[in-house]
Amino acid sequence: MSQETYDLAVRLGQALHAKGLLLATAESCTGGGVAVAVTDVAGSTSWFDCGFVCYSNAAKVHQLDVPDALIAQFGSVSEEVAAAMASGALANSNAHLALATTGIAGPTGAVPGKPVGTVCFAWARGDQVQTERKVFSGDRAAVRQQSVMHAMQGLLRMIA
Repeated sequence: MSQETYDLAVRLGQALHAKGLLLATAESCTGGGVAVAVTDVAGSTSWFDCGFVCYSNAAKVHQLDVPDALIAQFGSVSEEVAAAMASGALANSNAHLALATTGIAGPTGAVPGKPVGTVCFAWARGDQVQTERKVFSGDRAAVRQQSVMHAMQGLLRMIA
């Protein structure tokens, strides 16, 4: 993990701890990278509840209660599915906030309208859910790293 990622995780932890909030993560394309980043910070047990790594559509449905119909309509790489993942992480944890990532890290997997590097994010707090779609450049590792950073930055914006 880069120093920049660690420093961002520390800032996130300080912000969550200061507000007495617990975080849950729901990750697909990042493969648990956000959970790794935040649990590298000593004391994260006071602000990190749990992480779900739901790579397959079946896991998204069974672990996060993402409706099959939503995946069928929009595809697993969509803001709609990311929002459902974040909401599902909140519903299936003790967390106050959740973030979700779902995307195409590459080098394969592109579909029309969703090139390699497409990642959809969601940040949820209570009934409030914010989503965003980004297209990152670089190889698989670079897309995943940028996604981890962006996910944590979005959460910091939400709790600021």
